[in-house]
Parts: sequence; C-alpha cells; structure tokens
Amino acid sequence: MSQALTKYQALYESVRSRARREPAPTGPDRLVADLGVRWRNRQITLPYLRTQAEMIDREAPALRDLGERALDDRIFEIKGAMIRHSDDPAVRRMALAITREVARRLTGESAYLVQLMGALALSHGCICEMLTGEGKTLTGSIAAPLIAWQHRRLHVLTVNDYLAKRDADSRGPIYARCLLDCGSIQQEMDPSQRSMVYARAIVYGTPKQITADYLRDQIALRTASSLWAGRALAGGGAGGTSGGPMVPGLVAALVDEADAVLIDEGVTPLIIAQPRRSDSMARVYQAADTIAAALRPPPSKEHFTLDHVRRKAELTDAGRAAAQGLMEALPAPVDPIWKAPRRAEELIRTALVARYIYQRGKHYDVVEGKIVIVDEYTGRFLQDRSWEHGLHQAAEAKEKLEITADRETLARLSFQRFFRSYPFLCGMTGTAADCTGELQRTYQRKVVVIPTNRPIQRVDMPMRVFATSDARWNAVADEVDRLRRAGRPVLVGTRSIAASEHISRLLSTRGIEHHVLNATVDAQEASIIKMAGESGPRGGAVTVATNMAGRGTDIKPDRTSLDAGGLAVILTEMHGARRVDRQFRGRSGRQGDPGSSRMFVSLQDELLRLYAPHLGKLARAMLASTSASGELAPGPARLAARLFTHAQRRNEARDREQRAEVMRQDDWVEKHLPGQ
Repeated sequence: MSQALTKYQALYESVRSRARREPAPTGPDRLVADLGVRWRNRQITLPYLRTQAEMIDREAPALRDLGERALDDRIFEIKGAMIRHSDDPAVRRMALAITREVARRLTGESAYLVQLMGALALSHGCICEMLTGEGKTLTGSIAAPLIAWQHRRLHVLTVNDYLAKRDADSRGPIYARCLLDCGSIQQEMDPSQRSMVYARAIVYGTPKQITADYLRDQIALRTASSLWAGRALAGGGAGGTSGGPMVPGLVAALVDEADAVLIDEGVTPLIIAQPRRSDSMARVYQAADTIAAALRPPPSKEHFTLDHVRRKAELTDAGRAAAQGLMEALPAPVDPIWKAPRRAEELIRTALVARYIYQRGKHYDVVEGKIVIVDEYTGRFLQDRSWEHGLHQAAEAKEKLEITADRETLARLSFQRFFRSYPFLCGMTGTAADCTGELQRTYQRKVVVIPTNRPIQRVDMPMRVFATSDARWNAVADEVDRLRRAGRPVLVGTRSIAASEHISRLLSTRGIEHHVLNATVDAQEASIIKMAGESGPRGGAVTVATNMAGRGTDIKPDRTSLDAGGLAVILTEMHGARRVDRQFRGRSGRQGDPGSSRMFVSLQDELLRLYAPHLGKLARAMLASTSASGELAPGPARLAARLFTHAQRRNEARDREQRAEVMRQDDWVEKHLPGQ
C-alpha cells in the first residue's frame, strides 16, 4: 500500500507542478518582462511572415503534382523532422506547405498568403488578429498539425460544445492524414470516454470543460495522496479506467476567439462545488428579500445607496434602523442568523444588489423556473453557472423561485491562471489589437495583426446621438425601414435580451418583418443566421440580435444584397469594451464585400450614466437644443461621441484593473496555498 501511496503522491505532485507558473511581474520587473517578450519575438514581423508565406506558396506546384502515396511519404518525413528540428525555418515552411496541400485535397480550400502568415504566427506562439471572414478555421487547421507534431499534444479551445464537435469532425480528416488523431470533449461524456479523448493528439473542447476536468483531476489526486491510492480512485475516479489523471498534461493550447477567452473570461473562476446537505437557508434569503423590498427604494437614498459600477449596496444609519425593525417583526421561528448583526446586514445588502442592480433580461433570465446567467460579452446563457456568496439565492428570492441550496466549494481556478499553465499558448481572434498590452503582460504572448486578403469596403458611418432613449429607438426603427426597403439586409445589435425584445415590439408595430436572435431562442440560431444576409421581394432581411451575433457569426449576403450595398449593421448602444463594438461591425464587409455600420446612442445610456456621470450632466446641459426628432446636431454630436469614448475607456480601465487584481490573487494563492 505504501508503494501505491507513493505512486499517487508523485502523480499528484507532477500534475500540480505543471500548473505552477511564476507570478506575474510587477513594477520594473514587468518592464523587463515586456522587453523580453519583444526580444524573443523580434523576428516575427509582418515582412518576415509575408516573406516566409511567399516561400511556402512557391512549394505548392510541386506538392500538387505528388501522388497520394508520395504525399503520405512526405507527411511521415516532415512529422519526424518537426519533432527533431522544429526551430529550423526551412522545416517549418515545408511542414506548413504540406499541411496546406493536405487541407486543399480534403476540403477544396487553398489557404491564401495571409492565412499562411497567420498559421506561421500561431506556430511561433503568437496571438493573431484576423478579421471576420478571413478564414480563421482553415488557418487554425493547417497550423494545428505543426504544433501537435512539435509538442505531441494540443488542446484547441472553442466557445461552445457544438463548435468543438463541428470543428473536430470537419478538420479530423486533415489531422488523420497528418498522422494525428483528434476528438472533442462533450458535456454528456462520462470519465472513461473523456480519458479516451484526452489521450488523442488534438483535443477540441471549451475552456469550461477542460478546466473542470483538470480540477476534477486535482481533487481526485489530492484525495489519493492524502488517503490511499486504491480506495480513492476506485471505480475509475477522475481519471477513468486507468486510475491516472483524466487530462494527461497541459502542453500546448490554440485558443479561438482568444480575447474573449483569455481576457473577458479570464477573470471568471471555474468552481467545482457540491450542494450542502441542508437547504434551511431558503427562509433566510426570502426574509432578506422581504426586508430589502420594504426599504425606501431609489431614487431616494434615505435607507441605502447603490454603486452600479462596483455592484454594491450600502445601508445608511436610517436604513439599518429600519432593517432592524423589520428583522424584529419577522414571523417565528426566527433564524439565529438574524441575531448576528454583521451577517444580517450582509444578507440584506446582497438582497438589495439582486433587487436593484441585477436586471432580468440583461444580467439573467428565468428559464424553466431557474435563474440562468447571461454572458454580457456574448449574449448567451451560461448554463450550469451560478453567482457566489448568496447572490444567486437572492435573485431566486427576488423572482419568487425555489431557493437552491448553498454549495460547498471543493476546488476553484480562474481561466487566467489555467491558461498561464500551458508552456505553449497561441490564439486567434478578430479583435486582439485593442488588448495587445494586456495579452503581452498576462500571457507573455506577442500580438500580430494579420492584414486582410482584400481591402475592407465597409463604410463605418458617424455616430448618431439622441437626447432620450425613446428618440433613439424610433430613429433605429426608421433607419431599419429605410435600409430594408433599399434591398439591404440589416443586423440590429443590442446589449441585452430586454433591449432586443423592445426593438422587436417597435418593429412589429410598424409591420416590419424580422427575426430576433437572443439567448431565449438559441436553438434557432443557425437558421436565423442563414437567412440574415438575404434579400427578397419585400426588401432585405432584418435580424435583431444580442451579442450572440457579434462574435464568430458568419453572415453571407446574397448577390442581390451585395448589389444593393451589402449588410448594414446598426449598433443601438456603445458597449463597455471597444472590442465588442468592433466584433459587431465586423459582421459586415467580409472578404472585401460592401457594407456599412452605424451606431445610435442616447444621453440616457448606462455607459455614460455610470462611467462619466458628471460629463453626462454637462452634455445634457450643453446639448439641450435638439431637432424635433430628438437628435443632436452634428457639432454637439461629435462632442457627445467623445464623451462616450471617454466613458468606454474608463470602463475598460476598470475591467483591466479587476483582471489585474484576480491575477494578483492567483499569484498569492500559488505562493502561499500551492495545494489549492
């Protein structure tokens, strides 16, 4: 038994060691680290990548003349050469030329020079910015074999299970021809099935799935090292039939939509938890909601104040007195927790946050009697996720739903810390340039902006600014009607489910046919997107969508639509991050197609109200004179646009500081609690 214990202790420590990273540098060390990244990647410039891509392209005629058996022989030879001499530029060029030819024969797609440049940058461990429609899927599939040959194992991270399976199935023949097996991790798989997939050379999956499996390994192996191996992993444990870890190692990762995963999702902790045995706290959360509802609501600040930016609530002295009276009036039996003043006040503050800051249709929705969180960056439901510290239960009490039991945390890990555990990391996205510094500091990765294959024809028109939200929505409806009558398909982007439903009702009252794409109708996503670029006898298609249509969505206008001017994108609000606005605009004008985009905002928008409140008041005072439609004149509108940009930058700065704080916490945990 001691030998088995020693074996699993060693196994646990080996898995732990792979996750230990040096703390993120700060102060002068950060400057040195930044210079180090630039020095190590000084050769990876656009002129260098283009020169290498042109040399690769010159190999194409000779490779096309090869027979199937001769090509297989070349694949076998280059795989061995990549394992032994991966740093040799000539070997890397030939390897990419061969994977390009394999992809051409199996899919009919021949990579452009810019796609070869992107694939080369990926193979060097860079983050590539490639705009919408530039062929990131093909770029990744010709780069992945090079990385897998060199590092023996590659994880390809995608945004959801559907895309993971789709890409693994569609790209699998390419990898198989390159002597690499491939698979995808799916939610419904059991541990033994997952272990079989993880044993393959290329594994597709979502960050949530792979990080959760890694954490389950940690829990099982930690248990094995503290008890004894045989009993702890009986029946397969986390590692399936082998009794070892399910995820055999974090070696190399290629991240699709890299800025969303590494930056936006980076601060999200993934938590493995189990329900506590008792749900006796249900009455407590319901009572806290009752007390919160009885306090004097906004705009009065008599009983409490709200900080929408930090999502906090604070009781005033009058509020504490009122809450105390309400607690004393609670029906018997009174839970002892109300006799602890600090804990009682914490419960009431959480209930106030749930009631007045977290909004249904924006931050969450109710689906089949359950609170489901909405991802503010993608507009999608975050299934199986819940808020911490009683906030989820407070929202359930607010909506008069069944209160779920508190959960006991078994293990937690931020995505930021997880991805820093990969020795080799690369990624692709359409909007990496806006977060170049953060990606470089956090992950020590260089960002390379790959040029488009054809010049961008999309016209980004000046922002239109309105005094009120109602004036803005009416103007949006007018613009939609004008554009679709001209035969152009229209994509209307909104920041929330509630906003998408509001503009939908407004269009319906005007008799404008349209489709709505938000998290409540995600099952129809594929069919809605397929029709979004069409133009018929009654005009162009109209699609109203949340951020679900802003990332990874490929809308293809038909010939009639292109002749009429292409896809018109209307953004109905400025997002908190410029990258999200760029993603939405990028749905139009793909591969040199014509198109346009325009943003509509109002001085009542949340971004201005929260992140530039004093400037917002100044703007309303200065820009009081508007047209009959409520729109600001061009001069004042340009000033307002600068105010919105200022507010957006403040929001981005706050988000960066939050992510930096999470990284500092991760480093502290790694240093002082290495077993966590």
